[in-house]
Amino acid sequence: SLMVDVTGQTRKEKVILPSCLQGKKPNTIPNKKIEDPVSGKVSTSSLATRQDLTKFHLIPARVVFGVLKEGCTYATTVIMKNVGVNFSRFRVKQPPPYTGLRVMYTPGPVAAGLQAELEIEIFAMLIGGKDTGGLEEVSHNIEIVTETEILLLPVKANILC
Repeated sequence: SLMVDVTGQTRKEKVILPSCLQGKKPNTIPNKKIEDPVSGKVSTSSLATRQDLTKFHLIPARVVFGVLKEGCTYATTVIMKNVGVNFSRFRVKQPPPYTGLRVMYTPGPVAAGLQAELEIEIFAMLIGGKDTGGLEEVSHNIEIVTETEILLLPVKANILC
């Protein structure tokens, strides 16, 4: 029970459940898109009551490049796995050029159980004109728009000048 601790004593503070147990994912915004009549839907009776049949998981959920040398280009891969029961589409809103970030991916539907790869590329450049002590932090949330939600992929890097 959540009302008592492991010793059987009544808890003094309320237990905060992780977001995965609360039924919501971190860094997501519901997409208020109108139902698309062309997208493929599963119409079996066992799934008739489920509302959210398309879901994507990002692996890893955030990208941390660490300390980067100014003037160099770095890249990493993020896997976008479709854990729903329908095929689903997505698109990526490209970050503004001043961040030095670029996302490369192959557009198209992703079948249930399959995955798509997003290549996150960063060109390490300083955007501030002030003296930051030799290290400047770049932080941006990449928006990935799916049929049911907007996923936010946080990207962080420290640029050494």
